[in-house]
Amino acid sequence: MSIEPSNFTILELDRIIEMAWEDRTTFDAIKFQFNLSEADVKALMKKELKFSSYKLWRKRVENCKTKHAAKRSAEIDRFKCSRQRAISHNKISKRR
Repeated sequence: MSIEPSNFTILELDRIIEMAWEDRTTFDAIKFQFNLSEADVKALMKKELKFSSYKLWRKRVENCKTKHAAKRSAEIDRFKCSRQRAISHNKISKRR
């Protein structure tokens, strides 16, 4: 798959980067939602972030047990927070 940023809308690109930075969001979740492999996400992050930010992100991902489904605790069995109503803009629904 071509990982050119022009293949995504600005909102999609922003969401991919946001998901990649989130510790609890696995690469499998990004693959499920955007059909990007881990290698594609890494290449996209390298293109879109400043090099120093990319290096920080890579270091963080390498040390993050929750980023890879295989390293993740069996207790975590979902892609998103149980309080998160929908993926759109990652907003928690208003409580009444």
